[in-house]
Amino acid sequence: MYNLILYIYEFGVFIASFFNDKVRKMWRGERDSYRVLREKVDPNARYAWFHAASLGEFEQGRPIIEEYRKVYPETKILLTFFSPSGYEVRKDYELADIVCYLPIDTPTNAIRFLRTVRPSVAFFIKYEFWYNYMHILRHRGVPVYSVSSIFRPDQVFFRWYGKTYAHVLKCFTHFFVQNEESKRLLANIGITNVDITGDTRFDRVATIARQSKKLPAIEAFIGKSQKVFIAGSSWLPDEQIFLPYLAEHPEWKIIIAPHVIDESHLEQIEKLLEGRRVVRYTQMKGNEEAEVLIIDCFGLLSSIYKYGTVAYVGGGFGVSIHNLPEAAVWNIPVIFGPNNHKFQEAQELKACKGGFEIHGADDFARIMDTFASDPAALKAASDAAGNYVRSQSGATERLLQILRESKQPNNQTTKQLKK
Repeated sequence: MYNLILYIYEFGVFIASFFNDKVRKMWRGERDSYRVLREKVDPNARYAWFHAASLGEFEQGRPIIEEYRKVYPETKILLTFFSPSGYEVRKDYELADIVCYLPIDTPTNAIRFLRTVRPSVAFFIKYEFWYNYMHILRHRGVPVYSVSSIFRPDQVFFRWYGKTYAHVLKCFTHFFVQNEESKRLLANIGITNVDITGDTRFDRVATIARQSKKLPAIEAFIGKSQKVFIAGSSWLPDEQIFLPYLAEHPEWKIIIAPHVIDESHLEQIEKLLEGRRVVRYTQMKGNEEAEVLIIDCFGLLSSIYKYGTVAYVGGGFGVSIHNLPEAAVWNIPVIFGPNNHKFQEAQELKACKGGFEIHGADDFARIMDTFASDPAALKAASDAAGNYVRSQSGATERLLQILRESKQPNNQTTKQLKK
């Protein structure tokens, strides 16, 4: 049944590729993977394979890739993505020897892919559980690790109809999970090769903060303003909530880094801000007098957050929220929409009063009015956000330490880590 569903899905992707540019990139990229591997794979080299579905998962896995590269410079790195949003941004990632799409998990694709590259160890980030790839890796005795994974009771593995598919979890050498609930759920289905190490994404955002770039254009835009609102990875449903309020509060300087930066979306944002002076980042010419700055390019958001007083992270009125720790690491409170229940960091930020969930414009106005009128409340929320992120760091080192101390006799990677 699993394979039949995948073949149907693959056919659906093929049809959709005629109508959607993102899907077309994925379809073509998957087919091109075999050519990339044939041209770049060194048959005499050892490969550590890291797979991330998209950009967010890559950021979670990146600290491990970086540490692995330091410890084993002689081992080559294969990095694969499922989504164009990951591949297109990181296809030139300097620490990977090969970067390509991962073909969909049909038996034929899995056999062909693994015959070509033959990895010596594999790391799958967060939610990646590909049945055919996993079983072939297990059959070949390749150590496979699930990193920063998180499990919930509503996932298919823990439903009566998911018992067969849950066998894929037995193919993993070890799970490095984010919380106690994940460990408990796995134990309930007989999986005990589990350690709670936390979320490696916190290590990544801490590194980004240490390496952040100074942005003179942003500093010129802000000037002497003491109130700076930053919206990161926002979508139109988010903007329709916070922009009407901000349009009527000129005391706030506004920086918006939308998730989609096509012309039609940028024009929608500008229309919602009629009456305020707006400039786009790529068109700045010393526009310190502008009140609103739209970031119409990629790669700046993580450094821009450090200039904020309050942050809004988008996606919570759509499929799901984006990267909360990326903003909170800068000691600024974070506001986000209601679709956040799958994200542990959202729940914990709410609990410590460093994050704030809103359900509409009234909630947003109430929170912003509080921050504007009560400096003590703003400082408390800011400190709570920053302290939370700092308290969660260290997952990468905990993971590596467990690997070093592992007693599994057939794990080549573990043996090397001990040296």
